[in-house]
Amino acid sequence: MAYQPGTRLKNEFAFDVDGPLAGYWIAMLRVLTGWWFFHAGVTKLIEDGLAFTSGPAYMQGMTGTALGPIPVWMGNNLAWLIEPGVPLFETLIGLALMVGALTRLAAFGGVIFMILFWVGNAGFGHGLVNSDLMGLLLFVTLMVLAAGRFYGLDAIIEKTTLVERHPKLRYLLG
Repeated sequence: MAYQPGTRLKNEFAFDVDGPLAGYWIAMLRVLTGWWFFHAGVTKLIEDGLAFTSGPAYMQGMTGTALGPIPVWMGNNLAWLIEPGVPLFETLIGLALMVGALTRLAAFGGVIFMILFWVGNAGFGHGLVNSDLMGLLLFVTLMVLAAGRFYGLDAIIEKTTLVERHPKLRYLLG
């Protein structure tokens, strides 16, 4: 059957960015990305508690990466922060994304993690485009599309008087 511009579907739907399908898709991406990080963080908390020694060890091994001595210095001198911070922040980033609260702030945290993972795994055996870069792009997408406004708590929080009095807070939400 050939396409005819004059023929309309009985139950027409569109893939417009402001349409319902895009909203469902963005919300699903947010929740799944949140689950990815939440699961990673909770697993580390269950296995190691707030003493995730693999974090500093990972950074100490980043000697030949594009960041040079910075992560090695961090792994050697900031282990006290990295060990509890990695599982805690992964869990909080994931939780915030799943419920859609402080979405841009949480996604920015995810961007930081993914930059470190991408550069830290800088063997680039499969080229520059790898799963770490794709995760980075996913977090950036959630920030740009204000994913928390799609079936998330940010849509409710943005209507509060606090946010109306301080509209710059919207940069953390959405």
